[in-house]
Amino acid sequence: MQQATNTILMIRPAAFRLNEETAVNNYYQTTSEVLKNKDSNKLAQQEFDDLVQKLKDAGIDVVIFDDDGSLDTPDSIFPNNWVSFHENGDVALYPMFAENRRRERREEIVELLEDKGFKIQNFVDYTGAEDEDVFLEGTGSLVLDRMNRKAYCALSPRAEEELFIEFCEDFEYTPVLFTAYQTVDGKRLPIYHTNVMMCIAKEFAVICLDCIDDKTERKNVLHHLQVDGKEVIVISEAQVEKFAGNMLEVANKEGESITVMSQSAFTSLTKLQIATIEKYSVILSSDINTIETLGGGSARCMMAEVFLPKK
Repeated sequence: MQQATNTILMIRPAAFRLNEETAVNNYYQTTSEVLKNKDSNKLAQQEFDDLVQKLKDAGIDVVIFDDDGSLDTPDSIFPNNWVSFHENGDVALYPMFAENRRRERREEIVELLEDKGFKIQNFVDYTGAEDEDVFLEGTGSLVLDRMNRKAYCALSPRAEEELFIEFCEDFEYTPVLFTAYQTVDGKRLPIYHTNVMMCIAKEFAVICLDCIDDKTERKNVLHHLQVDGKEVIVISEAQVEKFAGNMLEVANKEGESITVMSQSAFTSLTKLQIATIEKYSVILSSDINTIETLGGGSARCMMAEVFLPKK
């Protein structure tokens, strides 16, 4: 079972802007009076293209779907929330909190992967849960340790416990549940996505333990990571705000480990944290400031990992 894939799916945006429907509980989104919608989409496209070029130069296979803007999907640049692709040929489809994000689920995106020679055996569709206002937003809500078959999930309005357990049963993962918080206007509120405060790679894990207020939960999460032999790199809440938790390990064609993150995440890391990651992986960073500021998501959110078998 691989932890990292060398193929990722990315969606080039056509209608990128601050999504008012997600801003209600994504406290990382910031309004910018300077950026008008047409400017923000153009800037996001430039940042997207720059990151894609760096990934390709590093030997990573990037499958790009061009959003056409017809469905007004401001967050289409973050496909990892609505779909995940698994080694057994399963494709999971997830229920989304924001109604305008549900339009991101498009058959032609999955068909594009089939056209590229990937084999899809089966769809596991959780989207019916939207009718009950129950959500689980893909590998935003789920941080998967694929090698040790563990799924980490911070409960929030976008990650419901029963549905998380159902996913773990369907895909044979051991659930590791907790709640992660951030301080907003002096109050402790749940972080909207697990992948904002933690990342799991083959040899290491990046996590903000200070986000887990419950000591028992914190101890339990740490125990799971340590027992699986991960070197734990602890980041601060200030680093989480710079998206230092939102990284992803991928592999290039030679099987070399590459950890992708934003420029702001990289800049926030200490020399020791960088050195620890670099023991195991090459760091690839890119400036995606517009995407982070208006979208409230970062590098990891932009990449849907493709683990599907080839035909």
